[in-house]
This record gives sequence, structure tokens and C-alpha cells, in this order.
Amino acid sequence: MRFSNGCWLQKEGCSCFAPQEVYFSKVEDTKVTLCVPTYHVFNRGCTLGDINLTMEITSPEEEILRVRTYHHKGAIINTPSFEIEKEDVCKLNVNENDEEISITSGTLSMIITKKQFSIKYMRNGKVITTSTGRDLALMKTDWKGLAYDKGDETETYIRQMLSLSVDEKVYGMGERFTPFIKNGQTVDIWNEDGGTSTYQSYKNIPFYITNKGYGVFVNHPEKVSFEVATEMVTRTQFSVEGSYLDYFFINGPTMKDVLVRYTDLTGKPSLPAPWTFGLWLSTSFTTNYDEETVMSFVDGMLDRGIPLRTFHFDCFWMKEFHWTDFLWDDRVFPDPEGMLKRIKAKGLNICVWINPYIGQESAIFDEGMEKGYFIKRTNGHVWQWDMWQPGMAIVDFTNPEACEWYKGKLAKLVDMGVDCFKTDFGERIPTEDVAYYDGSDPVKMHNYYTYLYNKCVYDLLEEKRGKGQAVLFARSATAGGQKFPVHWGGDCWSDYESMEESLRGGLSLLMSGFGYWAHDIGGFESTSTADVYKRWVQFGLLSSHSRLHGSSSYRVPWAYDDEAVDVVREFTRLKAKLMPYLYTTAVETSKSGIPTMRAMVMEYPDDITCQYVDKQYMLGDNLLVAPIFNEEGIGKFYLPKGTWTDFFTGETVEGEKWIEKAYDYHTLPLMVKENSIVILGEHDDKPDYDYENNVTVKIYSLKDGETAKAVVYGMDNSIKLTISAKRIGNEVTVTSEGTGSVASVELVGMDGAVVVK
Repeated sequence: MRFSNGCWLQKEGCSCFAPQEVYFSKVEDTKVTLCVPTYHVFNRGCTLGDINLTMEITSPEEEILRVRTYHHKGAIINTPSFEIEKEDVCKLNVNENDEEISITSGTLSMIITKKQFSIKYMRNGKVITTSTGRDLALMKTDWKGLAYDKGDETETYIRQMLSLSVDEKVYGMGERFTPFIKNGQTVDIWNEDGGTSTYQSYKNIPFYITNKGYGVFVNHPEKVSFEVATEMVTRTQFSVEGSYLDYFFINGPTMKDVLVRYTDLTGKPSLPAPWTFGLWLSTSFTTNYDEETVMSFVDGMLDRGIPLRTFHFDCFWMKEFHWTDFLWDDRVFPDPEGMLKRIKAKGLNICVWINPYIGQESAIFDEGMEKGYFIKRTNGHVWQWDMWQPGMAIVDFTNPEACEWYKGKLAKLVDMGVDCFKTDFGERIPTEDVAYYDGSDPVKMHNYYTYLYNKCVYDLLEEKRGKGQAVLFARSATAGGQKFPVHWGGDCWSDYESMEESLRGGLSLLMSGFGYWAHDIGGFESTSTADVYKRWVQFGLLSSHSRLHGSSSYRVPWAYDDEAVDVVREFTRLKAKLMPYLYTTAVETSKSGIPTMRAMVMEYPDDITCQYVDKQYMLGDNLLVAPIFNEEGIGKFYLPKGTWTDFFTGETVEGEKWIEKAYDYHTLPLMVKENSIVILGEHDDKPDYDYENNVTVKIYSLKDGETAKAVVYGMDNSIKLTISAKRIGNEVTVTSEGTGSVASVELVGMDGAVVVK
């Protein structure tokens, strides 16, 4: 939200109340409280009127400072609030003199000048960002003077601006399909169902990270408005409506360090089960299907040698107008339990589509209405509208009994044989004329609703399937939603432009604390050409999770051409072979919060080119993936400094340059960085197996005197095998430890002899 009219003026009717000095401070072991008047106090008479702000600085862990600024502190801060995993109990190192007060946690310091208020955030004594002048301020947008102010916080906001230095770039803020670097953008944190080709987003996260190695998490579930180098081109501004502002300033010094600490606060990405990394196939959305159709798809994939792992039933497993009542459409599925057993006998897991909206024709609508399980209007009526299902109501997840009711419906499906759920929707949540069971603020609930929705379903799966087996295919999210994976990118078109914007949105989400990500392979709306489909398959099967899904047409490969079948088979089997590497990456993601798929800037923050690149990514530590976005088959990608090896051909190339090269449908730029070990498994027919047994160890471009190391986690999430390699001259010594076994060792991109110990 913009308040100013150029550098010096405010918009008409708008008044800015910014701290002018620190009048007094209260220093405790774990908290510093400051009285910061928005005017200079020259004598006691100055204290008799005008606006004061109160600041509280605390720390939940070293390298993080929490800053809360209040106008009227007695204003009730309505629920809901984000679930913060750490309390503010970290001891602060505080130094104060007549000129300034210094508050330090680890290597991060906040220096506040007292006589002319300003803030400097410093790392090891070096400034990383500042707040001066009117950067921190209470903003009144309909100001007529103190005597006429209602004091009820209407037309009231608090904003914070933090400086941006030369070449500083801002990333994150959730899934954003606009340009990858957020400088020059206005970003409102507000979940909307807008597809993948606009400024709207399904997954809005009030967190940003910069290439200077710090992040800011604005701890407000309601709308947070960011102005990133817009209103003031050397500032990032964030503002919220009301009388207080709460944010965490998170130090690095690396971008990875920031994500580790951010997910310390909001929760680590939970680890999906090994089977979820295999290929998923959907019925698609509005297609016609029955058991015969479903089995023809399953058998068609398996008969063609494509190791399908999960089958997904989209909306029309239920009757039209009945969404959602969790009852199979008996006109086309007369024996659903038997059908699920028949699918499972082929080695597949099963997912079904759900949402939190209950249509008026649903078989469970009356039950939910009579028991008070739906969101209500302020007059006590059930809140209904016709935007999705005619007369639909919305489950009120602030009501514990409604949660148990909803879980009970899902439990019956799990008992029947369903393994997981696609938790669709959750974005179109009303804010006007709304009453929640627990009295939650409807505006705060708009974004937060998805957290309660996905948590409810995830908890049910953990209860029924056990820890480590719960997985969702979720579309909407807010901060903390990474605890309930997996999330997919939403409704995209079926062309190269949409494939590109999907990747951009995914990388942005993955820089916002989320660990795993998928997208609709082949695109959702319309039907792609065979060319786009095959290129999207390559991209999708080199993502953490992989699902074929569409809207009005099927996504089985033989619907495109014979070569599409070959491409799906080859890349599904490639992903299965890579599972020792991919699953180890996924386990470490669950422990650290560093995503499985990483924007280039995260791995190479000092490479100026990598700061801009958004059409390629690192898959784990060692693999660079550059999807192809044109029908000519030209791969255009950037290699950072070092020796890179083509995964498919073994050819090497020196980096710090752009590469342009033609690729057929069976290859794409999949490059391995130097001094890497990539472990391949013994199976290519399934994603879940004992990753540590009979592995192939591939050592890439190991430099003289360098050591490379790799570990393999088993399906019980413990380290089963550790491989180390050291090169001295022309000899590479390889050692292995653990309960696993090595089938072969290969040197790739270099000559030399191998000594295995």
C-alpha cells in the first residue's frame, strides 16, 4: 500500500507519525522496551498530547530479532495468529549510552539512535539495512487531528521501510508468477484463485529474502502489503492495517542460513513418504470416466513399461452438485472398495480430490448445517454463495467438532483404501458478514483458513496412516503450510509460457520456506501439443514430485504420440534410479528447511548472473536442471564457475558462461557440478526400495587434492551408507561405510584409476 506523494508529501488526507527519539528504555535479559514519541520532547509540556509508539525487541534464537511496534497496545489482537515454534527466550546482549542503544543476538545487531531516531541492522559490525526518517511510522489515512480521531484504529496502518543497497535483490513472498526478482513490484499477501498467469497467487507468504543474506518475516496472517522498490525505490516497505506491527529480522549470512532459521520459526517441511516421489496419474478434471477408464489408464501405463506409482481421482469421483460429500458416484463406481483393492493389487497408492466447500445438494449438507459446522453470517445464517458449487457452505475449521466431523468423513475413505488427498481450493474465503465459531477475525482468517484446512486433513492421515505416511496435494497455503506437503502450482495453461511461469512461481515458493513442489505436467487448461507435453514431462520428472493432470482432456502419454510414451517411460525410470540422491536431498530438506529445488541464486549468491536466472534450478546440491521452453529444442542455460558434466553424455564444459545447444526429447540440460558424487539405485521400476543396496557411485570431475562425500538415507530416514572419494594425482580412492553395498564405481568427466577400500 502506498501512502506518499513523491519524496516529501503524503497523499491527501494522509498523515505520517514517525518516531523522533527514544524517550526512555527498559532493558531486561530477554526484552528491550522503548518509548518512542513521534515528536521531540523538549519539556514536560510536550508529553501532554500527541502520538507515542512503544517498541519491544526480543529474540527467539540467535541471529533473529523480533520487533513489535504498538500504537494503542490495549487494542485486542484478534486471532488467528501464526504458530511460532520458538518462544522469545534468547538472552540479548544490550549496550546503551546517551547516543544509542545496541541490541545483539549472535552476530546480528540492531543499533537504534536515541536523539534522532533511526535503526541500523548490522552483521559483525557491518550495516546490512537501515530504517531512517519516516521509514517506521503510524499512518493515518483520513486524518483530521487528534481531537477528531476516533481512536478505534480505522483508517490506520503501521509501516516499516528497510533500505535496499546497490545491487540488492528481493525474492520470495510465496508463489508468485510475476518477475522472479520482486524489486519494482507491489505484492499484497492475499490468497486468491487466479491461475498462474496474473499477479494473484494461491500461496502468499509474508516473508522475503535478499541476496545480502537476510530475511524478513512479517508475523501477520491478514493482508500484508509490500512495496518493493516502488513507493521509495531504495526501500522495501511492508504495512498492515491496525495499531501494531510484528516482524522478525532474520540474519544469514547466507540465503540458506536464512531459510534454516525462518523454518525454525514457522516449522520444517515434513518429509513425504518415499512412494510419493514416483509418478502420479490423474483422471483429469471434467473428463468422463468410470472404473473401466481408470483401469485402462493404469494398465496402459504398466503395459507400456511406465512405472506408475499413484493414481488420483479428481472431482467427478463424486456426483455433480454433491461436492463435497465424500461419497462415490455409484452410477460409475458401483464397487469402489473393490476397485481400490484392484488398483492396489497392481502396486499403486490412491489419492482422491476433496475441498472444504459443501454444496447444498451434498448428502452431508443438512448434517453440517444442523450441527453448526459451517461458517456463519453475523445474523446466524449459514454463509453460502454460488461461486463454486451452487449454494455451497464452507467448513468452519475453528470449530473442533467440525474438524472431527470432517476427519470422520475422510477416515471412512482411508479405511476403504485411499492413501492421501488432494486438498484443493481454500483461497476464496469470505471476509464480510462472517462469524467464526471461535470468534476469529474474518480478515485474518482469509489467508489462515488454508492452514487449518490442510492441517486438519494432514493430521487425519497421520492418525490413520502413521507418521511419515501423510501427504497432501495442496493448492493453497500460508506461512507454516510447508509442514503439510506437497504443494502444486495450480491452474496453468498448456503452453511454454505457462510452463515457464509455473517454474518461476515454484522457485519463488521454494524460497519462502517450502521444501517440495509439483506442477501439472502437460499443463492444466486446454491441451498441449505433443512437443510441449514431452518437454514438460522432462521438467516434471526432475521436480521433487511429479503428477500428470489436466482439465478437460486426459494426460496419458499415448494420447499425444508414441514418442511421448517413450519419454514418460525414460524419465520416470531415470527418477527412480536417482532416488538414493533425491531421497537423501528430501530428508535433509526436512531437517534444514533448505528446499529440494533451489533457485540458482541460493547456491551461487555471489554470481551476478545467477541472481537473475529463473528458468533453471539446482535439484539438490549437485544437479543443475534447465527445462527446454521452445519447440526448436534449444536449451539455453547458464553454468556458474567450475567444471560441469553432462549427465547423459559425460561431456564436460567449463562454466561461468551461457550455453546454447539442441536437445532431442530424450535429453535436456542436466548438468553435474564438479567434485560431486551422485548415487544411483539398483531399481528403475519403482521409487521406493532399499536405496543403499547395490548402488552405483558416480564421481564427477573430482579435482586433484579434493575430497567428495555423499550419504544415502534408507527409507527409515537413517543414514545407511557413506561414500567418500579423494583424488591424489591420477588416483581416486573411494571408501564406503555403513550397511549398504556398492555395485560399481565410475569416474565421469575425468581420467584416473579407482582404488576402492
